[in-house]
Amino acid sequence: MAATDLSMHLLRQRELLELMLFKLEELELLVTTGRTRWVPQATTEVERVAKALGSGAILRDTIFVDVATEWGAPEATTLRELVEVAPTEAWREVMGSHHAVMTGLADEIAQKRDIVNQHLRAALRVTQETIAGFGEPTGEYAASGSLIAGRGSRLLDVQV
Repeated sequence: MAATDLSMHLLRQRELLELMLFKLEELELLVTTGRTRWVPQATTEVERVAKALGSGAILRDTIFVDVATEWGAPEATTLRELVEVAPTEAWREVMGSHHAVMTGLADEIAQKRDIVNQHLRAALRVTQETIAGFGEPTGEYAASGSLIAGRGSRLLDVQV
C-alpha cells in the first residue's frame, strides 16, 4: 500500500530532520565555545544531511502522488490536505503526526540556523577586527562576539 510506503518515507525524513537539528546544535556549540577548528567538518556534516533530505524529495513526491490518487485527492495535495482526506481515523492520526512533528522540526531548524548564522557573523567580525588591529591593542570578546573588555587584551601575541 502506498500510504504505508509514504509513512515510512516520512519517518526517515523526520529522522533526517532531527539529525539536521543535532548537527546545527553541534555547530553552534563549536562556534560559541571557540572550538572553531572543527567548524568546517561540522558544516560539511550539515551539508550532507541537507543533501540526503533533498535526494529523498523526488521519491517522496512520487509516493505522495500515489497516495493522493488512492485517497481521491488532487496530485498537488499538501500533507495537511492529505490528512483531511485520509480514509480512516488511523491514517489521519499517522499523517497528522508526521505533519506536526515535521513542521515543528522545520521551525526549530530555521531558528537554530539563524542563531548559528549570528554566531558565525560575530566570529567573522571579531576575526576581521583582530586582523585589522594588529599593532594596536584590541579588546576582549565574549562568545557572542560582543566586546567585554577594552584595551589591553590581545587575541594573538604579536610581540614574539
